Amino acid sequence: MFAAAAEKTGKDLIHGRGDAFCGMLNTSYNAGLRHLNPHIPEYPVGTAAEVTEMVGDFLPAARIFCGLKKLKIFSFGPRPQDFLGCNAPVKPLYNLGVEVMENSELDLSDIFLKAKGNPKIKKVAEDMARELGKGNVYPDLLEKLAQYEVALMKFFEDNLGASEYGVFANKCWPAFESYFGFVPCYVNSRLASRGIPVSCEVDIYGALSEYIAACATELPSTLIDINNTVPSDMYREAKSKVRNYKLSDLLMGFHCGNTPSSCMVLSKMKYQLIMNRLLEGGKKPDITRGTLEGRIRPGEVTIFRLQSTADTILRSYIAEGEVLDIDPKSFGGIGVFAIKEMGRFYRHVLI
Repeated sequence: MFAAAAEKTGKDLIHGRGDAFCGMLNTSYNAGLRHLNPHIPEYPVGTAAEVTEMVGDFLPAARIFCGLKKLKIFSFGPRPQDFLGCNAPVKPLYNLGVEVMENSELDLSDIFLKAKGNPKIKKVAEDMARELGKGNVYPDLLEKLAQYEVALMKFFEDNLGASEYGVFANKCWPAFESYFGFVPCYVNSRLASRGIPVSCEVDIYGALSEYIAACATELPSTLIDINNTVPSDMYREAKSKVRNYKLSDLLMGFHCGNTPSSCMVLSKMKYQLIMNRLLEGGKKPDITRGTLEGRIRPGEVTIFRLQSTADTILRSYIAEGEVLDIDPKSFGGIGVFAIKEMGRFYRHVLI
């Protein structure tokens, strides 16, 4: 970041003059000669107090920049054919200074099986029970989930190498459930709460975007699909809560159950409904248990994603809005989002 110190007083513009404007102009030209791309504040000349505020505003960007240079993304499994939103050319990641370590689903199974009997599993299961509280509706499942968490963290520690930070992008269905005996969503939510996002469906750029958001805010972030529309009858019924938003300003943000508990209202462990229909024929859930579900907590929200295009150009979107205090009447980690002119944003930015 480049900023300049303004002249302090009109009483000493002979010996005390700093040529603030002139110095900043020369500095900007200097940066261009050396192919640097510094952040320059909107009003880059100020008093000591004003420049201090500029530095404070720049800290989130600095955390992101430093965090990316020390980041390693671990992935397990191939990206699924029909989830084109998870398309992930990896070359732009290396351009950012990010390391990528791709692994197979067999590797994931191997580390899970080898974690069995690890003494840390009991403590992790107890911690899960404390976090879930009344939402611990499948206590018999916690040991398996704890084993999976312990396995991921051991792999993380063993393979971080020269990097300092890491995130995961893991294949989570349909084969996963048959071999592991659960869905990994709750574990994903727990690691995201600790600043180690775990995206589903090998969504490498999703994990990267979660990580960037966590670096910027120093708060847990979550991966949510811009999923479905809000029906008109629901809009009419909630008119007092919708206020001045148009129906085209609204969307439902959804994911299976990977959202940190701190981002939801009254979260509890459930089962993945879609997978249950496909893998267990809609019968009593067994291998499809393990989501963390609830309504996304109402309040201000920023949606953001960094993504490589098919021709390996990095693009991103960002928008500000709020999560409304409206019952989404559906499953998963879900909420009714309101973003002014979302319809136009969807058409001209996202599409």
